[in-house]
Amino acid sequence: MRFDELRRREFITLLGAAAVWPLAARAQQPATPVIGYLDAGAPETSARLAAAFRNGLAEAGYAEGRNVAIEYRWARNEYDRLPEMAADLVRRQVGVIAAVSNIVALAVKATTTTIPIVFIATEDPVKLGFVVSLARPGGNATGINLYTGELTAKRLELLRELVPAATRVAVLVEPGNSESTASTLRDVEAAARGTRLRIQAFNTSSSSDIDAAFAGFVRERPDALLVASSPFFTDRRIQLALLAAVHAPWCRGRRWPARSRSHA
Repeated sequence: MRFDELRRREFITLLGAAAVWPLAARAQQPATPVIGYLDAGAPETSARLAAAFRNGLAEAGYAEGRNVAIEYRWARNEYDRLPEMAADLVRRQVGVIAAVSNIVALAVKATTTTIPIVFIATEDPVKLGFVVSLARPGGNATGINLYTGELTAKRLELLRELVPAATRVAVLVEPGNSESTASTLRDVEAAARGTRLRIQAFNTSSSSDIDAAFAGFVRERPDALLVASSPFFTDRRIQLALLAAVHAPWCRGRRWPARSRSHA
C-alpha cells in the first residue's frame, strides 16, 4: 500500500473518532444517533476508507448497527449530485455529517449552518472557507487538513529530481472539480515559473478521457506526469498505474536516479 493512501486511511480513522464528538454532546437523546457519511467517490473504490471510518467510531465506543447508525451517500464522481445528497442528509436530521473531501465539504457547508460537519481537507480549511481560523474554527465545522493539495509544488520538485532533464510536464486535472483544478494549476505554474519546465494540462472527466490522455502522451512524449489530487483520480488509481506501465514507452531505458527510503 502506498504511503499517501495509508496516511489517508489513518486520517479517515481519526475522522471517525472526531465524528463522535457532536454525538457525545447529544448523548442525552434516547434515539440511536445517526451519522451522515458523504463521499464524492464510489463505495467499491472507497470501501477501505469507509471501513477505517467505522474503525475510528468503534475505537470511541460506537458500533454501527448497535449504538449508532450511518447513512451513506456516494456521488460516484457526479459532483452535481452532492448538493441534493447533502440536503437529503439535512432533511433526515442526522446528528453529524462526515464530509470526505474538499468538494463534499463545500456542498455540505452550503447546505447547513446548524448540523455539525467533520471534514477532510487537502489544503488550508480557512482559505477554503470551512472555518474562521485554525485556533478557533467557529461555526458548525471542524476537521483535518491532509495538506496533499498544498504539497503540489513539492510533488513537482520531486518530479524534477527524478527526471533532471525534464522540460515538459503533463498535468492530469478534472475540470468538474473546479476547486482542485484551479488550485493544482495555480501551484504547478507558480512552481514552474523561472525554470525551464513547460506545463501542459489535460482535462479528464471519465475513464475514457484518461485513456485518451495517455494515448496522447505516447505521441507527445512528455517527460513526466503529475496527477491532481481528486476523488476522481483516487477512484481510478489502478487504471492510472496500469496505463503508466503500459503506455509509457518513452520512459523505457531511462536511468532513474536512486532515491533514499526517507524520500519515498
